[in-house]
Amino acid sequence: MKKLKFLVLFLLPAIPFMMEACKKNPDDNSINLFTVSDDKSLGLQVKTEIFANPGEYPILDSVQYKPAYDYLRGIVTKILDGGKVFYKDDFVWETYIIKDDNVLNAFCTPGGYMFVYTGLIKYLEAEHELAGVMGHEIAHADRRHSTDALTQQYGLSVLLNVVFGSDESTLKNIAGNLATLKFSRSHETEADDYSVVYLCPTSYKADGAAAFFKKLIDNGDGSGDLEWFSTHPSPDNRVTEIEAKKAELNCTGNGTFDASYQNFKTNLIP
Repeated sequence: MKKLKFLVLFLLPAIPFMMEACKKNPDDNSINLFTVSDDKSLGLQVKTEIFANPGEYPILDSVQYKPAYDYLRGIVTKILDGGKVFYKDDFVWETYIIKDDNVLNAFCTPGGYMFVYTGLIKYLEAEHELAGVMGHEIAHADRRHSTDALTQQYGLSVLLNVVFGSDESTLKNIAGNLATLKFSRSHETEADDYSVVYLCPTSYKADGAAAFFKKLIDNGDGSGDLEWFSTHPSPDNRVTEIEAKKAELNCTGNGTFDASYQNFKTNLIP
């Protein structure tokens, strides 16, 4: 009886963590030793580090650029309301704009802190294109690719030290490298697929990400110099696979919202 009582007392503090660890996407076969809270904690620390470095990450003020922020965050809300993002109610899904017209990129930290560069916003022509790219980045967080990739790059013990606030130097490195984090080809393909899955129940054309890749190809920007293609599947294959996924799911949305998107870009001009 004493042994049983000791075991119960020993396990009680661990129950919340065990329950949280059990909350896992049922079709996710990866082994991720981080909890959802770990993802959010790491993401928050990275966000704080990014905001503390305005020279490298000039974040647009959300009050001064309120219409632009409202529009961008509205895109995220539409994607989340589609009902296919597994951690919709667990991650924070905060969105910020980085002013750098020379960068065609967006990234999402573990836990759902998303950053979109003005260069990407101004490069695209319609809302569904940006929604497709953002769906791709949401997938990296929702499918927990970011934690997997960071663990491979830094090691589990080092990353846990960051989560618990005892490794500031590595935190700075993570913040600096997150925009160019190397994902595996399988993760990139899965994120492309899920960009379609997320957009399919919405009014958007679900192959918005393919439109972005097509533009890169047409403009000669898909040769491999961009981070999008340095280790990713070829742009031509990605277009084909995204469009095939849309056909497989029989997505019927046709919204592109070109006019409202042009107004959104105008709101980014100081």
